Amino acid sequence: MIKVLIADDELKVCQLINFLVDWQALGMKVVAIVHNGVDAINAIKEHKPNIIITDIRMPGCDGLEMIEQANQLEPDLEYIIISGYRQFDYAKKAISYGVSNYLLKPIDKNELIVSLEKVKAHYLEKTEQLSKDERLKLFELSDVERSRNELFSDITLQNKLSREKMKIDYLNQTYQYHFEPGTFQNAMIKIDGVHEHPDNRYLEEKISQILAQQIKNCYDWECTFEGNLCYLIINYNEKKESVRSMMHRILDEISQQQEVFRGLQVTIGLGKADLTPFVIADRFKAARWAVAQRLLMGTNKIIEGENRSTNDFVETNIFSNFNKELCDAIDLQDTERIRFAIQQLEHELMARKETTGYEILQMTKEAMNLFLFTIRNSQFPMESLKGLFEKFNKEINNYGSAHEVFQYLEETMTVTFEQVVTEKQQLDSKPIREAKKYISEHFTEPISLEMVSENAGFNTAYFSSMFKKETGMTFTEYLLSKRMDKAKELLKNTKSSVADICESVGYSDVKYFSKNFAKYTSLKPNEYRKLYS
Repeated sequence: MIKVLIADDELKVCQLINFLVDWQALGMKVVAIVHNGVDAINAIKEHKPNIIITDIRMPGCDGLEMIEQANQLEPDLEYIIISGYRQFDYAKKAISYGVSNYLLKPIDKNELIVSLEKVKAHYLEKTEQLSKDERLKLFELSDVERSRNELFSDITLQNKLSREKMKIDYLNQTYQYHFEPGTFQNAMIKIDGVHEHPDNRYLEEKISQILAQQIKNCYDWECTFEGNLCYLIINYNEKKESVRSMMHRILDEISQQQEVFRGLQVTIGLGKADLTPFVIADRFKAARWAVAQRLLMGTNKIIEGENRSTNDFVETNIFSNFNKELCDAIDLQDTERIRFAIQQLEHELMARKETTGYEILQMTKEAMNLFLFTIRNSQFPMESLKGLFEKFNKEINNYGSAHEVFQYLEETMTVTFEQVVTEKQQLDSKPIREAKKYISEHFTEPISLEMVSENAGFNTAYFSSMFKKETGMTFTEYLLSKRMDKAKELLKNTKSSVADICESVGYSDVKYFSKNFAKYTSLKPNEYRKLYS
């Protein structure tokens, strides 16, 4: 028998949870009901429950503190968290503790039972208490799930299947579906605003639960996740089910997760219905186009897809203008001009009535590609930018409006550009630093510009120009300053003769040394010594 502990500071909530569930039918027993975190810890020590249903906020210590302490006492405990508050930070922390069941008040009976069944199965599997038949059933279920999900990969991601194979009998036999003659329709559910969250498993599970509750009277359906995008196929009898009303219910249910995840936005892109599965791949393209339209039409709504070509692109003069402005900005190393170029691109795109969300996404990705190409051609260092384009292409899909997309493009470009400019300056100054070091070590010897430039690995003319740009002095001026500064030090701090000092700073002619010293300090060597020694 699975033992359950209920912890909530509201007596009525505890009573409701206790009476909503047929515990015996689930193979469970409520062993204790407590109303604060301290009593919950004591009850865990006394009753050793397997599952804890807890409010996220309680007196004494809150639900998260209680979970943290309870994990130290009983690491195999399973949790269901209940909250009536908008607690994004609490949710993030709870999920980081491995809690993937998060219910909102008022508590829904079916949702509670589904969560209890899930945590029970997870607990039994984790503690290896499943019977042979139960383990076999779980293995068969996972095998079926894997096979069914391969359909999405084959038709939507890789487009492998020929028209001949896109028949009901073949799909049922190969992928273990139960499709029947009727209507086929697909959709994409796009989640925005939660990409800062480190773990999306909770949302995936919650969306899967909502779909299971809301998709009814269908022959078969399946979903799979790719990041914050859920692909959905439904096969149904059109006379018995209205997919649009079903999608509205799904949208409303997922939107309620805003109570848990601050900033969550939902968009459902709906493909057109068809009587055969032949066109599922094309309908997914339409659904993807619809999801991209949220950038212009807004989120938290259902958008119907159009069979638009994904090769559509805005007229070339807009991108050409951006190209010229960006290249000039990079050439001048002007970050503000990069900002201006992106803002101008946004303005021109948004001024076109025919601009689509898909075009905005493609344009920003192409803009980023152009930026990196120009950086490379301008001889900026690229080592730190490995994987940036892939990261950008993934992250750009996690914004719910066109303005947010362009803001992310602007932020990425400007921060990246300032970084590579700094790196280039450091790289450019490295040969000069090495040259300065070489001069410091050898200025007492007869050295020349040719010797130092060769040591730095550059031709003399280029090195001379680079040295002057970096130090503000010519090589001869810099070498003179090093020798004269050393001579001043020796004149002040030693009793060595001028001739000896002349030789020790790299000169062989005392008259020439004295002339240069007087020119550098406005004093002859002996005058300097009398004045400063």
